[in-house]
Amino acid sequence: MPRLSKPSAPPTRLSPGALTTLGWCAVPAFALLLYGTLPQPMHPVFLARDRFLSPSPGVVVAVAVVTALPIGWAVRRPLPVLGLLLAEAVAARVFGTRCWPLFLAADVVVFHLAVTCTRRASVVGLVSVLTGWAVVASAFVPAGRIFAVLTGPSSGLAVIAVAAWILGSWIRLRQDHAEQLRAQVAVQAVQAERLRIARELHDLVAHNIGAIAIQAGAARRVIETQPTGARDALGVIEATSRETLTGLRHLLGALREADDGAADVGAVGSAPGAPAAGLADLDRLVAGMADAGVRVEIRRLGQPRPLAAEIELSAFRIIQESVTNVVRHAGADRCRVSVDYGVAELALEIVDDGGGRAGGRAAGLAGSGYGIAGMRERVALLHGWFSSGPRPEGGFRVAAGLPI
Repeated sequence: MPRLSKPSAPPTRLSPGALTTLGWCAVPAFALLLYGTLPQPMHPVFLARDRFLSPSPGVVVAVAVVTALPIGWAVRRPLPVLGLLLAEAVAARVFGTRCWPLFLAADVVVFHLAVTCTRRASVVGLVSVLTGWAVVASAFVPAGRIFAVLTGPSSGLAVIAVAAWILGSWIRLRQDHAEQLRAQVAVQAVQAERLRIARELHDLVAHNIGAIAIQAGAARRVIETQPTGARDALGVIEATSRETLTGLRHLLGALREADDGAADVGAVGSAPGAPAAGLADLDRLVAGMADAGVRVEIRRLGQPRPLAAEIELSAFRIIQESVTNVVRHAGADRCRVSVDYGVAELALEIVDDGGGRAGGRAAGLAGSGYGIAGMRERVALLHGWFSSGPRPEGGFRVAAGLPI
């Protein structure tokens, strides 16, 4: 089974509804902060009949609440809310009250813009905050002292705004990177599933169609002299054809699920409905090969036991492909299959004494990526070992070890 790397968990993203609720919950706290920073009583705000009128404490509370209300819409309309906060900061400066709480709220909005909005919107927000801070800091200041004021203690508000933008941009980049990793993993999962289906199609079709071709040839040769033998061969062709059609139906269904994006990232190689061939099906394979004119001897060593599905399937397909190559290329009438159930490894060995086209068996349709190459790929995916080649005493040998 392919082992796909999983991306690190991205920062948790709250839903827009949760963020909106959080924003409205922040309104009372922000109003309380504003109330605490307003002078008690306020500075005179207008002159009437030569007397300064100071608003009552109730008016101060109302002003603090109204000033804080825009925070509730910051999630849905961050840029308009940011502009309103900056306008309130300028008004506070004009009336002689403290405006740093409004700039802190504006910095939080800049952070939200950098995390959730486009880069252009976040830059516009940052520039707006810095411009508003410069206007407020330099208001009512003589021209000669503007530079000193802008570089003085009040510059901390500008530094906080820049830091909030940088932090929000970093979080946004991290989230985008995690999204890309998840998309890549999904694509890799679909590709791995398609490769698995391609291997299954080759193993299923190549083996069964080869057996059908052999039986059809045998039936054609004896149909006039041995009608019973021809009838038996046609029965084998029918059974093998039905099995092939069933397997193709399952694999095409799995391919459709992979195309629909249904492949599970953590369980590639176990598509629903795929044929679950395993070592228990070796007897059926032996019977089919006997009908094709090749006698297969199965020798089981160790203590046979159920193994993981991917190991069972890969072992069966390796044996099936090797035996099919014997039928096609070896010119032999028998082969031996050894299955050794070790403690930590399942060892397979398939040998024959044929003297046929060893080069064809060694190639194993390698140009198409199947045959010997396909068996080697199956074993590599399970982190096992594989070898194949002619035997010194004649014939051909395929061996593989699959870690249990």
